[in-house]
Amino acid sequence: MTPERLAQLTALRHALHQRPEVSGEEAETAAFIAEQLRGVAGRVLTGIGGHGVAAVFDSGQPGPTVGIRCELDALPILEMAGKPYCSQVPGKGHLCGHDGHMTMVLGVAQDLAQTPVSRGRVVLIFQPAEETGQGARDFRNDPQYAEIQPDFLFSLHNLPGLDLGAVELCSGPANCASRGMRVRLTGKTSHAAAPQDGLSPASAMAELMPALAALGPGGELTEDYALTTVTHAQLGAPTFGVAPGEAEMWVTLRTVSDARMAQLVDQAEALVRKVAADEGLGVVITYDDVFEACVNHPEAVQILAQACAQAGVQPRLTAVPQRFSEDFGQFAKGSKTAMFWLGSGVDHPQLHNPDYDFPDALIPVGAGIFLAAIHQVLDAPVTA
Repeated sequence: MTPERLAQLTALRHALHQRPEVSGEEAETAAFIAEQLRGVAGRVLTGIGGHGVAAVFDSGQPGPTVGIRCELDALPILEMAGKPYCSQVPGKGHLCGHDGHMTMVLGVAQDLAQTPVSRGRVVLIFQPAEETGQGARDFRNDPQYAEIQPDFLFSLHNLPGLDLGAVELCSGPANCASRGMRVRLTGKTSHAAAPQDGLSPASAMAELMPALAALGPGGELTEDYALTTVTHAQLGAPTFGVAPGEAEMWVTLRTVSDARMAQLVDQAEALVRKVAADEGLGVVITYDDVFEACVNHPEAVQILAQACAQAGVQPRLTAVPQRFSEDFGQFAKGSKTAMFWLGSGVDHPQLHNPDYDFPDALIPVGAGIFLAAIHQVLDAPVTA
């Protein structure tokens, strides 16, 4: 990538960075992306699964469809990086690097326009609402997706703590499954001077918080790995005059596999219902931010490994998944998928930190690996 092109893409990244939009609200970001793609891609689809965008590069010749996926959404976090191009939207920021991911894929689009593929198709996916786990599900379920579903689909995420520009690639599980469990306990309020006339969920909450944590103690990332984290708890109203009659707890459940998640859900629900019944309380359990496990397909992993080598990066192969979750796993239902990790620097601020900022030096690295993966599939010899 020439210095001039990198400067142009960096300016695009900074423009995206200044106007972050959170999950489900990415209308302006999607319009910006679609505008960049018109006149570059042969076809641009919009409104996929919400604000999703897709660019199609069709050679007109038979062959597989290769997809590259990135994310549109930002986070509801105040940015404190102090950069001249920092967020202009109070309380919101691109503090996960999705602005950089989009920019890499825009770079891929520019290259494909200059050097079209000779067979098959390339589909570039700009997916909304990754941070809530809902975006990939809605994108896949949109009728427009059936027209463009790739045979192979690749993605990346930048990774602080890994050397700048280094690549880590998992064979098998790549990201943990997770979900937010919301537990609502209901009893009966009373005057604080006569708590015996009400039914407080305080004892049940006090019992459940350590008991739920004990169900998932964490540890090594094996098939049996389970982690439960109490992230929020509220008992009654903030007042001294009322003995509480309701309580709410939020608990994040995390496992390596979907099968282990199903077991953990059953265990957690059984525990909650038993404690509530013992205390005579009503209980309602709901779930938010549901992420299925992300598992890399072996054939897609092999293609990415070869693409990295072609792009001049030697990937580190590992069997240990990341603890955090990604909704990219949804796309494995119908496509051979793989995600790789691109190092943001050993001492780089962590994802979702208020001082995080995507390193612009990664733009040509990620774009180069994606392009190499595309050509690895579409330039492969056709066998009878």
